[in-house]
Amino acid sequence: MENRLLDRVEGNANVHRWSEQTQLEKGDSIAAGYMSELSGYTRISVTQNNLQELKGIWDQWGNETKQLFYGNYGDLPYLLDVQIDEHLFRALAQFWNPAYSCFTFGEVDLVPTVEEYTALLRCPRFQGLILTHPDETKRVDIFALSLYGLMVFPRALGYVDEATTDLFHRLSKRFTSVPVILAETFRSLGTCRKAGAGRFVGCAQLLLAWFYSHFWLIDKVICRVFFEDYSPLKDIVASTRRVNVLEENWIALLQNLQSKDVEWRAPWMIPGEILYRCGSFDWVPLLEIWGAIGYDPLLVLRQFGLRQFVPATHGLTQSEFAYRGADYKKRVGKISSAWNKTCRLKGVAIGPATTPEYVEWRGRRITDNIPEPNVEGARPMEEYLQVMPSELEIMKHEFERKNLELEKKIAKLEE
Repeated sequence: MENRLLDRVEGNANVHRWSEQTQLEKGDSIAAGYMSELSGYTRISVTQNNLQELKGIWDQWGNETKQLFYGNYGDLPYLLDVQIDEHLFRALAQFWNPAYSCFTFGEVDLVPTVEEYTALLRCPRFQGLILTHPDETKRVDIFALSLYGLMVFPRALGYVDEATTDLFHRLSKRFTSVPVILAETFRSLGTCRKAGAGRFVGCAQLLLAWFYSHFWLIDKVICRVFFEDYSPLKDIVASTRRVNVLEENWIALLQNLQSKDVEWRAPWMIPGEILYRCGSFDWVPLLEIWGAIGYDPLLVLRQFGLRQFVPATHGLTQSEFAYRGADYKKRVGKISSAWNKTCRLKGVAIGPATTPEYVEWRGRRITDNIPEPNVEGARPMEEYLQVMPSELEIMKHEFERKNLELEKKIAKLEE
């Protein structure tokens, strides 16, 4: 019998009560006595495929072909211009908390969400229908497959993995790739943390673009988020400030991060409904190409401008598994069915506040082996950062300089 799709929307107060009661009854993701197996430092590699050929192809295309791509596959090409800061990325990896599927920086929990990645990639446009010449469509499709295989899921170096090709064919069936991208990001970070070393095989460019948006590295510009053609990734590429920071300084900065240091709601994020659990799961299970993992959006309500309450996290530690073994197909089937019964939270944005119960819970929460805050060694952020101007600032200063020169020439002519 065909599964019936049920998408339920609930108010903030109801979800708040349910979450705190569930946490009280079931407990946290990890309990007292937990012994972490994570090493003190994770040696993570961010080795990437060479994307210059793809960048060259994209730059040669005309506007009509590019619009065809945007209409079918979203804003992926902008990621070709995101520079990977290896010092920052290696530092970020130290703070991935596998027990809760989130980054834990000092007193702050942050994690990319389905809604944020959807907004960044403008994924709803995947479902558009554009009539054009078959040869043009084929060219766009091949380019999109290359982006997915070489940049979004770069497990293989120099070629597109067969599993990525299978995923790509599913996109034509109104299948969004965002949960898969998130799942691979979370699983790859967790795998490297648990092994103490490894190569990150998720989309590093997208993760860094997300991080910049929450971490005061985006210039304050007039946000055109309500315009239909507004592209967050395009803005991020143009307005991200370049910084020259050593890995050890990034680690020192992040381990002492406080709530006031975070841009909680990304400037391009429009308030809306939040997918917070599926089926019988108390959080959101994600299926990816090579395995599955869960994450809990209720951990990071401040990223949506909502008041943070105690999240229901029980079971997150056991949510990750690979597609092998005796019962993995049964677990995949359960997750697939759960996505036919989703629950979404609709609340009123009131700012990044917290409830007293959350503050108490966060203070006594047992976490995994994450660098602890070092209050004695903490220094002002400005001492860590050597901020260089963004492309937007450079263009602004160049415009002001030329405008000043023009005014001087006009003044001479008028003399």
